[in-house]
Amino acid sequence: MSALTSLAQLQAADAGIAQPLATVRHCHVADAPLVLVPLKLAGEAAAPLAVMLGSAPDDASLLVVPQPRNRDLRFAFAADLAKLVLNHIETSRGAVEELPPGKEGEERIRYGNAPQFLVPNRGGVAFLRLLGRSTRFRSTEGPYAVDPAVPVLGRWLTWFAERYDHPGSSLLRAMTEVLRLHWATGQSSLEDGNLAALVGWIDPPDGLDGPAAAAQAEDPVVWPPAGPATDPTFDNEVLAPAIAAYDRSGGDPRTEERLRTAVASQLTPTWELMWRAVGLLRALPEGASVPGRWERDRDAFTYYHQTFGEAYPQARRDPPVRAARRLHDLERAQDAYDAQRAFDDPLVMAEYRLAGQAFGGTVTACEPERLDETGKRPKLRPRVRIATEDPVRLDVGTTVCNAARPALKGRIVELGGDGVLLELTGGMGRKLVPEPGTVPREGDRVVFTSLTEGSWGAAKFPDRENTPWTHGGPPEEYTPTDEDAEEEWS
Repeated sequence: MSALTSLAQLQAADAGIAQPLATVRHCHVADAPLVLVPLKLAGEAAAPLAVMLGSAPDDASLLVVPQPRNRDLRFAFAADLAKLVLNHIETSRGAVEELPPGKEGEERIRYGNAPQFLVPNRGGVAFLRLLGRSTRFRSTEGPYAVDPAVPVLGRWLTWFAERYDHPGSSLLRAMTEVLRLHWATGQSSLEDGNLAALVGWIDPPDGLDGPAAAAQAEDPVVWPPAGPATDPTFDNEVLAPAIAAYDRSGGDPRTEERLRTAVASQLTPTWELMWRAVGLLRALPEGASVPGRWERDRDAFTYYHQTFGEAYPQARRDPPVRAARRLHDLERAQDAYDAQRAFDDPLVMAEYRLAGQAFGGTVTACEPERLDETGKRPKLRPRVRIATEDPVRLDVGTTVCNAARPALKGRIVELGGDGVLLELTGGMGRKLVPEPGTVPREGDRVVFTSLTEGSWGAAKFPDRENTPWTHGGPPEEYTPTDEDAEEEWS
């Protein structure tokens, strides 16, 4: 936790309302996201009880498994869920955009939009991940055949769960994490995992402050848990008798309807909270780098959708080369995401200024047309001196860039009591005279940082067939087996 976050939490506790940690929204919010609020049976890792889903506040669909321990009912539930989710995926693609050819001259396209899934918390993400793993290998033939849509659903849920791990991706988001990225409350991070308490601090009801709203959220009668776990009292006093009555009746529709009503009472408050949270996020202006990250999400979605029918389901475990490449991609994405958030948002950049990775101040001296003539050809190397009170913990020779114009790069030449002397090295044009407005002038307020988007390039990995012997050698060609299908839903 940073010093600024700690300060914001103290201010929230003192003021009785959440304090902003960002001035802009650092994630994409779709016009019609698919909100999913799942519930599972207590004590069962992958026994779904219900899910409420839809892409508008007044368009909720409720799917319930009347007996979660019944395999046939679970897969019937999965088939119904698949139809709704896959329909949302297909209708969220938008128009096809034609892109310039790639490096090898191949034609490229990108869908104009992509589906976005929103769940209440990390538990909801874990449930979707497990649901995908438990359904993507299912056979559509034989004695235990499932609806053809079930394994398709499993593959898509697995893909969305993998994109959730990608820093900056907005395809699958947990609402508690997104809200905590933008606001600090006066409660602990554990308590922030309660969506009702978190929203209560950010947007308390009339007549209540944040602590009072959070205390009210602790009452499971007023605010049932946001899933996937259910309230133990509800389980013992309502759910268990309702399921038992359904079993005794042999599946009577009346007992099933009573069960649906009981489950709906647990899901509806969270459903309404989710859309309140969406409204809070939409009220924030979008960060400058968010559209670019959403483009990359759309690229990933387009590629997977286009190649969906050409590959097997995702393997249970990644082979060595794919695992190494995935880890490298995640690290690069995290590096870029951290820098982009800081460039977009002065509040985020302030944390790096406190940590000494960035500094801001006033330009006190400037040589905008200075040339370095020590080499064969002169180079444009302006120098600026910046008076700063920030704790600069960067070494002489460190490359930095301008927070407002990341393309403007420089090198620290001198650190002293009168400020930081920078020699600008790039982002000023190709001539020996800087482009107008590129070099800061005396009196300008500037911020420079060692953060750079894409500071390390893509690594080269061997082909699958050339996996080193130190990593097990070339893996066998992957083909799904019966063992892959032996997951928790069996």
